[in-house]
Amino acid sequence: MVINMIDLRKKAEELHDRHSDTFQIEVDEIESQLRTLVEGYSVPLEEAIRSVVNRNAPEYKSSTTATDKSNSQIKIGDINSSGQWIDLQIKIVDLWDPTSDSIDQVGLAGDETGTIKFTKWSKSNLPTLEANGNYLLKNVVTDEWGGRFSIKLNRTTIIEPLDQDIEIGDGSTSIEGALVDIQSGSGLIKRCTVDSCTRVLQNGACAEHGEVDGKYDLRLKGVIDDGINVFEVILNEQTTEFLTGINLSDAEAMATEAVDTGVVLTKMRNMLLGKYYKIQGSKFSRYLIANEAQLLSDPIDTDSILIQARSI
Repeated sequence: MVINMIDLRKKAEELHDRHSDTFQIEVDEIESQLRTLVEGYSVPLEEAIRSVVNRNAPEYKSSTTATDKSNSQIKIGDINSSGQWIDLQIKIVDLWDPTSDSIDQVGLAGDETGTIKFTKWSKSNLPTLEANGNYLLKNVVTDEWGGRFSIKLNRTTIIEPLDQDIEIGDGSTSIEGALVDIQSGSGLIKRCTVDSCTRVLQNGACAEHGEVDGKYDLRLKGVIDDGINVFEVILNEQTTEFLTGINLSDAEAMATEAVDTGVVLTKMRNMLLGKYYKIQGSKFSRYLIANEAQLLSDPIDTDSILIQARSI
């Protein structure tokens, strides 16, 4: 949901009232701090509220910024939630062309545990990150969509060049098992296109940008059971098309004819469930983000296996 000026003002007033005995700033300054985090750096509202509270709590000076807090320095592979304020030692793997004036730099950063997308906002006025450069990034905030994490660099971030060369790991893994469930949010979906957001729309609305037209995409969110463990996997458009033979144009035509995007998911479920697959990809949070998928065998009885999978 889009946060408007009235919403932020109301939140600022609520925070001021709730912390009137500890805050040393007025409502206008609270609102300004919230607006900088939410609108300037796309920090989720609840995390922005926590940041403002921490920043102005008694244990911090009233003039402190988020960079004065002691964050945990972790590895990319250890990131497990959105809204974390962390420090990372990374190498710039790739730089992409920004798709919005609000973005200064965007690309891929990595360490020995894997890679992650980063976004540096134009308003942050931070030093330029060079391709293949090694850096210590202090006070970046994590974000997540589709099970894949990213990091945001904002005006509170500190960039320190490193002399060491950081080795890049691919974080890849491989599993084999039966596809026992295809979850909601699969098939023909729509993504937000505002500022390269790409979040999946729910009922035509983006959680960050409100109601938008969006752009169609294909994906599958499935459950693979290898007989011992259960894995949640996400297949992108290319991998989904490879397994199903249904491309994006086909899916849009099917949905238009039926006046229902759900027909695409129904067809995919009928085609794929109960078969054995080999899935290769990178682990992000609880999901395995597939970059390759291979059919291994004929269908099995999914009902009994799904019951077992959900009982684990």
